[in-house]
Amino acid sequence: MGLTRWWSAAGGLLLCTAAAAQAVDYAGGERWFPVNEGRQLAKELRYPNDAGAATTLNAKGPIDTKGHAFFTPLGGNGRACATCHQPADAMGLSVATIRERWNATKGQDPLFAPVDGANCPHLPQGQEASHSLLLSRGLFRIARPWPPRGDDGKPIKAEFSLEVVRDPTGCNLHAQHGLKSDNPTVSVYRRPRPVANLKYMLAVGFPFDPKNGLPLKRDPLTGEYMSGNLLSDARALTLPLQLQDAVRSHLQMNGNPTPEQVKQILDFEQQVFSAQSHDKWGGPLTDGGAMGGPEVLEKSRAGVLQNAQRNPIWKEFLPWKTSAPAANAEQQKFRESVARGAELFVKRMFLISGSTGINSMGFGSPVLNSCAMCHNMVNVGIDVAPGQVDLGTTNEPWAKPSPELPLFKLTCNANVKPHPFLGRVVYTQDPGYALTTGRCEDIGKITMQSMRGLAARAPYFANGSAKTLREIVEIYNRRYQIRLSEQEIDDLTNLMSVL
Repeated sequence: MGLTRWWSAAGGLLLCTAAAAQAVDYAGGERWFPVNEGRQLAKELRYPNDAGAATTLNAKGPIDTKGHAFFTPLGGNGRACATCHQPADAMGLSVATIRERWNATKGQDPLFAPVDGANCPHLPQGQEASHSLLLSRGLFRIARPWPPRGDDGKPIKAEFSLEVVRDPTGCNLHAQHGLKSDNPTVSVYRRPRPVANLKYMLAVGFPFDPKNGLPLKRDPLTGEYMSGNLLSDARALTLPLQLQDAVRSHLQMNGNPTPEQVKQILDFEQQVFSAQSHDKWGGPLTDGGAMGGPEVLEKSRAGVLQNAQRNPIWKEFLPWKTSAPAANAEQQKFRESVARGAELFVKRMFLISGSTGINSMGFGSPVLNSCAMCHNMVNVGIDVAPGQVDLGTTNEPWAKPSPELPLFKLTCNANVKPHPFLGRVVYTQDPGYALTTGRCEDIGKITMQSMRGLAARAPYFANGSAKTLREIVEIYNRRYQIRLSEQEIDDLTNLMSVL
């Protein structure tokens, strides 16, 4: 039995055994970082999680959060940016933290604001059933205009029609909030993306999009290329646009933040780095020649494409394969597992098929490659190219059955090419990137996510459909018929737990 499974099976009882005494308990204090309180934000904040501890590096040093725009409610619902981007959760938000906050405030925290913290704003507030998607899967409601709108705000003529097949939240068919309202809206449900390590999210690996063979879009204000990796559906391509989108929707701000507030938020966001820093079994992730933790993220160059021979991704942990024996046998066993996982991530080849954004864009179908084909940016594992791909997390038949989520039927128009792999009719829980572009081939594409700080911010995938890191590996194992052994699943899981 692999180490991960052994730990999981033994549970808390293991803490009472002699063997478990070798694991380190990274106990911590209060996890919730309040808004509008004025608590000082230290340069380094370390918080425990099930795998060990994550550290958020406030790189420019301590700041007083009193009056700081990131920690101050700017809109009408009492939320600040920090409400959904907590240091304890690697600047994201775990479902465990959401549940703790519900219990502590009896559902009265601004986190549960009706606009998107409820399954739909019309539902009775303060009842768990009305906030079930946030409490069980960490999902916020994202309201997208229908038809989609372009960068200039004008409607785009979509290549498909959209019908609601299943509406368990009642929002997509609601007279005020749904598709037939005066402001036609599609409600989809997604996890918040962490506000950390943003220089990697904004980095441009190439001046063109190799998936489409087109130049990248340029920021009209700066003339710089834009990466496309900021949001799940790339609806905002720069930090200022993302900020504007967030304060108006999630914070319900009327008008705009002041230039000083904008600068304060953007400056802060770009100097925050977060990653797992300690492991219960492996110890500090900078021991034994490894280079885990957030410090390496602050110092390294962003936008570097991994190379299996010269610069493989997750090389940070390869020293654990050959370094001198660690403090004890269990620690050494875990470290070797992580190092094997790092090699598997790059070298374990399998056939990738049926995935738009990969097989439909000139890479071949199927294409023989590894996890590192898509998770290819050194240090963070996002896609150097704009990372909108369909890995089967939202489109049927691959998506995990989720009767609690809406289901849409999208029918590609007769005068356009059908979806490359699913035909002219596609059933999806979230049209994803297609709600930004209106293109048939983009149905179900979701932007690649950073792989740092994973242990601090479960669940995973944009729709929270994987509860654990192991489930991520198992989903891909089934999706692409990789035929991983139990040892290989353990090794990849252990790797992700230290990122």
